[in-house]
Amino acid sequence: MTTPEPAAPQALLPQAHERRLHPGSWMFVLLQNLRQFIVPLLVLLFAGGRRDDGYPWWLPMIGVGALVMVSVWQYLTFRYRIDDDRLIVRSGLLERSVRQIPYSRIHNVAIHQSLLHRLMGVAEVRLESAGGTKPEAQMRVLRMPEALALEQVIRDRGQTDVTTPLCDGAAVTTPAAAGTTLLALSTWEVVKLGLISNRGMVVVAGAIALSFQALPERTAGRWLVEYGRDAFGYASGFATTWLARGLTLLAVLAFALLLIRAFSVLLALLRYHGFRLQRQGRRLTVERGLLSRSRSSVPRRRIQAWTLREGVLHRLFARRTLEIDTASARGDDGQGNANAQRGLDALAPIASPEACDAIVREVALLPQWPPQHWQPLHPRAWLRLLPGDLLLTAGLCAALVWFFGQWGALGLLWLPWSIFVARRHAARAGYAVDHACIALREGWWSRSWRFAELGKLQSVELRQSPLDRRFGMASLWCDTAGANPLSTPLRLRFLPFDEAERLHTLLAGEIARRPLRW
Repeated sequence: MTTPEPAAPQALLPQAHERRLHPGSWMFVLLQNLRQFIVPLLVLLFAGGRRDDGYPWWLPMIGVGALVMVSVWQYLTFRYRIDDDRLIVRSGLLERSVRQIPYSRIHNVAIHQSLLHRLMGVAEVRLESAGGTKPEAQMRVLRMPEALALEQVIRDRGQTDVTTPLCDGAAVTTPAAAGTTLLALSTWEVVKLGLISNRGMVVVAGAIALSFQALPERTAGRWLVEYGRDAFGYASGFATTWLARGLTLLAVLAFALLLIRAFSVLLALLRYHGFRLQRQGRRLTVERGLLSRSRSSVPRRRIQAWTLREGVLHRLFARRTLEIDTASARGDDGQGNANAQRGLDALAPIASPEACDAIVREVALLPQWPPQHWQPLHPRAWLRLLPGDLLLTAGLCAALVWFFGQWGALGLLWLPWSIFVARRHAARAGYAVDHACIALREGWWSRSWRFAELGKLQSVELRQSPLDRRFGMASLWCDTAGANPLSTPLRLRFLPFDEAERLHTLLAGEIARRPLRW
């Protein structure tokens, strides 16, 4: 399901006219506040209600009433107005604030619809700027046509920054160009994404870890042992030999993994059903979701770096994932969640290699992607990749010898495999630098390509560790403007020193010569 564009945003959002939120917005603010205070309210209600000293059970209701008053207060005191080149937001009664947000500074327009939002025909709108840790404005909630009209006004005026006022105070804006669909995922493609991803495994592991922390001491472990013993005993009833019991146990484990993979498919359907990537003028818009729908848009110029990922299961389905780093990708969502994802993180959660390359050429304006020639690393780069595996093998062998005596020395058999993997990683890794971008590729078992336009670089650093100096190699660390600190750095590792020094001088000159494209 896709959301239609509003035909006439000026009719829905007249200029120089202050508007309120949706009349039911106080209810959504109340629900959000209840989510934050539900635990202490429940503690007051149930823990206090067990006392025999006349504890007033209705006391927590006073807290709920206060939250209702705060929610209604926020609705009554919130106003917003469309101006020529900015959005003006007024809030507060005793402590008033007026926030002016230029359209050109708005980094991301996020429209979110939960199931309740969709039933009531409303949406939550968040306006985010580059570098901010909280939304510049959060409108909870607007009617869906108004939310789409506001998105279109920001998109049109943000990319032109020019409007022509009329005599009646309205303004002329350039009509929105019809969006060009760059990628649309079918249901089967989303199912493939669920089969490839490990999101279900992560959620299950997190739930198990949480149960060990939340339940009384050793309760979760005792349940795990007891249910595991019962399941093994039940499976043993169908087998009389140890071989048959082992096969039965493997079948049970395979069934459990199948259920977890099915859970990953369900999570993928909930998040990415109806995924559509569109280019609308200079902005990219992504719409997705099954029960809760979300719609985010970001200017193309805010994209700082690109990452292509390809795991083993990706190759089985001949698919890749295309992710981006924007000028501000993470921060506080305004609801106390400091790690909330902001903006667009994936332009293509799953797509064929050809489709991913076409999106890069279309959006990043890199006609020569992928690079025709990749430069190799230092011939002895595999030796620099090996020390970590050597330490891991030594620790493994020490643990095995401690528990099993001389038989633990068999752990040394891991060393040839580590050497093989290091050589494969070094042989496949490479880099490419031209007049438009800097790119690197890494990985053998799980592969990745990471690149950025030269106009996005703001610094380049030449690094040499003692081992690097010993082997005559160096690494280049490139920093993009506003890069996400949680993402993989753009670094060219283990280059021949002379080549690294040459590239360092070249890139430093390019950074000084080119204006920073923020």
